[in-house]
Formats: sequence, structure tokens, C-alpha cells
Amino acid sequence: MKDKSIKLTSTSYALLAVIGEFGEMTSYDIKGEIEASIENFWPVPHTTAYEEPVRLAAAGYLSSRQEEGGRRRRLYSLTDRGREALAAWAAEPAVAPPQLRDEVILKIFAGADPVPLHAPRVKFHQEKCAELEGYLEEVRATSGMETSERVLALGIAYQRKMIELLEEFAPPDER
Repeated sequence: MKDKSIKLTSTSYALLAVIGEFGEMTSYDIKGEIEASIENFWPVPHTTAYEEPVRLAAAGYLSSRQEEGGRRRRLYSLTDRGREALAAWAAEPAVAPPQLRDEVILKIFAGADPVPLHAPRVKFHQEKCAELEGYLEEVRATSGMETSERVLALGIAYQRKMIELLEEFAPPDER
């Protein structure tokens, strides 16, 4: 495969990490694993799961093979170069500052009444917490998923803290 130099982004590393964690998979599988894992803290556009593996394979970070029969799907897996790049990036202590994108906060900034926004947002965090707890239960039943277990535990702690913070700012009639 032609090896060309490309700039790896945080999203590139996210895809390398997903493939590294779950093994060889199609773009469709990558999209599904992103939704069930990192999308909870690192949103990835739908099309990226289809476009980025092609780019990473062309640069030698992933290998790709097409199935001989059936649907002839293209499967991607990490190459040694991809593993090395991912390990070097993960070991680097420098990180970008966190980004907060919360439409509730944006709407309040734009003049929205925060009272009707409170209960639906609390419900969202409660449901997301339950979803992550379900994933955590599945991961704990599977050996070799310690990285996913650690990240899910952090995600659950985050959701619980968000519920706690929202309750602190709850409208008086909801306290």
C-alpha cells in the first residue's frame, strides 16, 4: 500500500484506538463501536467512520482487506505503524484543553428560560448513566477490556457529577 505522510488528528487517533481495542472491523462496525464507546466523550461525525479508515490505510496506519465472497466488505486492522503512532500519542502527556459543547448552556446564553430545560437534561444524564452502566456490565463479563472498563467508569462518574451539578441549580419547585 502506498505510504504517504498525513497529519494525524485526535479523531484519527480515536479511530486507531477503537480498532486497537476491538480488532479488525468494517467501517460500519467502526461506527457502531464508536457509538457504544468513545462517542460518549468524543463525538465523531458519522461519515468519519467511513472516510478516515481509508485515509489511515493509504498512509500505512491501517491495513485493509476485502472479503472474497458475500458482501465483499472491506475490513481494517492496525498495522505496526498504526500501533506505534497510537502508543506514542497516548504516552505524550500534552493534551488539548477540554471542549464543552452544551446546547442548554448556549440556549440560556441566548436568553432561554432555564426552568423548562432542567428536567429533560437531568433525565438525559440519568439515562446516559444507565446506558453506560449496562455497557460496563458487558465489558466486565469480557476479559481483556480493562481500558474500556476504566473509560466507562469515568463516563459514569461524569454523568453522576452532571446530575449532581444540575440538582444544585434546580428550579426551586424541583428541589
